Amino acid sequence: MNLDAPPFSSFMHDGFQLAYFDEGDPTGEPVLLIHGFASTANVNWVYPGWLRTLGEAGYRVIAIDNRGHGASDRPHEPDAYYPSLMAGDAAALLTHLGIEQAHVMGYSMGARISAFLAMEHADRVRSLVFGGLGIGLCDGVGDWDPIADALLAPSLDDVTHERGRMFRQFAEQTHSDRFALAACISTSRELVSRADIAKVDVPVLIAVGTKDDIAGSPHELAALMPHAQAIDIPNRDHMLAVGDRVFKKAVLDFYRGLKA
Repeated sequence: MNLDAPPFSSFMHDGFQLAYFDEGDPTGEPVLLIHGFASTANVNWVYPGWLRTLGEAGYRVIAIDNRGHGASDRPHEPDAYYPSLMAGDAAALLTHLGIEQAHVMGYSMGARISAFLAMEHADRVRSLVFGGLGIGLCDGVGDWDPIADALLAPSLDDVTHERGRMFRQFAEQTHSDRFALAACISTSRELVSRADIAKVDVPVLIAVGTKDDIAGSPHELAALMPHAQAIDIPNRDHMLAVGDRVFKKAVLDFYRGLKA
């Protein structure tokens, strides 16, 4: 783990102040990173070493704290968290930084946001990496109502649902606003139709841990898109796959292949 958090800046979009960092090689190809539910830019991308990995490979590395998370504003209204709106935040960040187009990588909820970014702001996306989300993008990722209940429970001791306890513990570890996260989870899981994802024609890499019981098959999702490939991250579950060396190598190989 790399615990050296970079300095963050902020910008305004859609009435919210949103935090981000802009690191790595300022002359390199930009990579925009979009973190998962209940996480932050630091937790998903800095501490597991992604910032260092991509920066040392010569990329400009940009990551946003999604609304409701990290140092960004944290509305408590579910209507603020539709993926299309958060994709709009990501596009606005690129505009704020004067970047016309970027490689986009998202993990879990961040992968869903990345899909909406590619569908609704296609000219801004050079390539996509979906981590921790496979065919669940289209078919759903299970019953998450217990997660919201767990987030709103008075204490962790009151939570008996296994996945609910996992996310409640994660939210507490990341010092998250539990009420914002409960609002987020109610609307951020909007599905993408198979017909719509099939229209995404940029290069796509999909990576999911073999022990991930949330994401769904990466191979099934890749089969829907014209320029997509899938990899398995061996022996990793949803929480541990994000920083795996197999995942990192696959992403660097994927980006190198786009330059060939």
